Amino acid sequence: MPGLKTLAVVVTVKGGARWEPEDRSGWSHLLEHLVFKGAGDMAAREIVERIEAEGGTINASTGYERTSFEVRGLDGSLPLAMQVLSDLVLRPTLDPAEIVREKDVVAQEIAEAFDTPDDHVFEMVQTRAFTGQPLGRPILGSVASLKPADRATVEAWRARLYSPDRMVVAASGAVDEAELLALAERRFGDAVSTPVDAPAPARFVGGHARLARKIEQANLVFQLPALSATDPALPAMRLFGEILGGGMASRLFQSAREERGLAYAIDAYQEPYEDTGVLGIYAGAAADRATELAQVAAAEVRGLAERGPTAEELSRAKAVMKAGLWMSDENPMSRAGRNAAQTLIFGAPMSSDAMTERLEAQGVDEVQAVGARLLGAGKAASAVLGPKSAGGAGEAFAAALFGV
Repeated sequence: MPGLKTLAVVVTVKGGARWEPEDRSGWSHLLEHLVFKGAGDMAAREIVERIEAEGGTINASTGYERTSFEVRGLDGSLPLAMQVLSDLVLRPTLDPAEIVREKDVVAQEIAEAFDTPDDHVFEMVQTRAFTGQPLGRPILGSVASLKPADRATVEAWRARLYSPDRMVVAASGAVDEAELLALAERRFGDAVSTPVDAPAPARFVGGHARLARKIEQANLVFQLPALSATDPALPAMRLFGEILGGGMASRLFQSAREERGLAYAIDAYQEPYEDTGVLGIYAGAAADRATELAQVAAAEVRGLAERGPTAEELSRAKAVMKAGLWMSDENPMSRAGRNAAQTLIFGAPMSSDAMTERLEAQGVDEVQAVGARLLGAGKAASAVLGPKSAGGAGEAFAAALFGV
């Protein structure tokens, strides 16, 4: 786009922790670490030095369904960004000594997540929601599952995971389309695909987890089965989540925090996967208030599902979500990342105008209808981490929501 001074380039792969068998749990995340230890003709330090020498930054992330590598830079840095990113995903060195060292680093990361209550509680609830499935295993894996990784097996995993038939290169900002296409052909054109079967469909199981620790506050997460990324009703579900717990004007914040003082922090979130999804609620509360907070949260979910939002709530939620969308349009990395993800899910990016139209088309009835789908499943997952006396909050949430 002419006149812009910065750019963003993203290489996103349709592959992550959901693609792992149990004995390879955590390998996608490990691989993401390892490619930064050397790729192409670059040693680890040179990778970041080349990018930063032109004023850029580089990062990566591994999720359940996608792995992404990204470079932010100044106008003119597209050739460098494409060279570095293609080397990372297609030509990593995978030095055996680095593999041993990085497995130890990830082991420390696993321990750190366990030691961080408001991180570990999300792993606990994910395990309950999708018991016995890749979606129910931590993205980091375990020390035991990472132990067999060596150069040959990790390279085989890289070829399997970073297959070009499931890869998208997206760029935004100060980018010339012809230059981008030529660089993509040069850097990625000779990559060989390694087709693999897609993950098995996910199934929300539900259940309750508790872990007693001698800490001051109980960390609570409640989850309900929600909608997939491809469900036509997803915009209504996003509005439901915003009204329920999206900000300081939300029902949960006003009811649990402002009116009753049950929690300092409480919010709702959504995670739409390609074939399923979850609506979650996170809160931190004193142990002796955890059960009451769980009951209040369930009452707010049920009230919104059964009676729908007010016109004012719906209008406010739409305004907040449209503002978030338009603000992200002003960020090249947000645009590039969104376009890459949408291309992998839908086959092509969706314009902001189209997303806005879908959002505006949702009314009170549509939001109420997705709420009925939440209740109709009759399942919940929960995790409670903190003082022992808070342990029953998950069961209290389910009982208040479903009457069982």
